Amino acid sequence: MTSLSRVVSHALRHEPWRYELELDDEGWVPVVSLLSALRERGGAWTVVDRSDLEEMIRVSSKTRYEIQGDRIRALYGHSVSGRLSRGPAQPPPELFHGTPPEVSAAIVREGLRPMGRQHVHLSTDVETAVQVGRRKSSASVVVRVRAAEAFADGVAFYRGNGMVWLADEVPPRFLEIVQTPGHGPPRITGTPGSASSHGRRLRRGRPAGC
Repeated sequence: MTSLSRVVSHALRHEPWRYELELDDEGWVPVVSLLSALRERGGAWTVVDRSDLEEMIRVSSKTRYEIQGDRIRALYGHSVSGRLSRGPAQPPPELFHGTPPEVSAAIVREGLRPMGRQHVHLSTDVETAVQVGRRKSSASVVVRVRAAEAFADGVAFYRGNGMVWLADEVPPRFLEIVQTPGHGPPRITGTPGSASSHGRRLRRGRPAGC
């Protein structure tokens, strides 16, 4: 229970953006969203469920968390920078999304989608995106989002906080893969514009909305 409490504390109090969680103004987050984020850690975490969270709260010497219905929150100790305001806004020219290597090809092919969460979470820099991606896998591939182009084409973006932006979804024509091997600088795979032209080909060959 100690390790569970420590990770939940990190997710709900300090850096929810690393877990792609969206706390509301009172710190609440859906229980299912927290469980999904915990299970992505792999190993024994894949079987964590609501009863584990309830037991964590029950055996704690201090009342650190509470569950009401389908929501959970930490009662104190929040980092203000962890809150996401979700205000509609024009994004910066580029944003980034960290993901495991095994799903990166599907993302470039099909676009970024919330996949059970409320929004797609995007980082303002490569380093932050790598941190988010490594929560799901020891290796991390970063997808670069040409956010200004997407916004001009009608994709909605929302300002989260200083490190996180949100989007409903991002079509593949605005995505490019960034690789971060070892400790070297990131490099773009393919030639400039290749992801854009690839996305246009997919757009013609796939049903609208894919």
